[in-house]
Amino acid sequence: PDYNVHEYVDLGLPSGLKWATCNVGATTPEEYGNYYAWGETTTKVSYDQSNSVTYGQQISDFSGNATYDAARANWSSTWRMPTKAEMEELLNNCTWTWTTQNGVNGYTVTGPNGNSIFLPITGFMYGKDLTDDEWGFYWSNSYGNGAMSNASSMFSISNIIDWNHAARRYGKSVRPVCQ
Repeated sequence: PDYNVHEYVDLGLPSGLKWATCNVGATTPEEYGNYYAWGETTTKVSYDQSNSVTYGQQISDFSGNATYDAARANWSSTWRMPTKAEMEELLNNCTWTWTTQNGVNGYTVTGPNGNSIFLPITGFMYGKDLTDDEWGFYWSNSYGNGAMSNASSMFSISNIIDWNHAARRYGKSVRPVCQ
């Protein structure tokens, strides 16, 4: 596979999965990058239910499907959005340290082998506004809790890292992975 277009880090995870050093649309680890509604591959001016492509559709995990996967569609066939299980692997096998990197709040996520990535606190797009910018939100490719309006995302703040089932219409960051 051609990894040289985007950098990755091997965190020493049990799966062997590699995590990108920055979000889709970013050129440095501290940049938020682009915001995507769940299951969409382009950015938009406003993130609303009325223009949500996947709202109300029966779509399950779509990792690597360029029709719905923002990482695959915008980077290359090597990259894809992580599954919820892969994000859980990151949560459960790494040390998360709240920090500020180049003036941006976020987490240094250190793997079992000592290598690390930085996940900035990104907020999310609601309508035309960036909101909750003291929180970090990252989409998985996994659908939510059975509702066809929700999808799974990881969220973080200075002392909490967990999951929520968020409205698919929200614009959130995407951190790609590769094998």
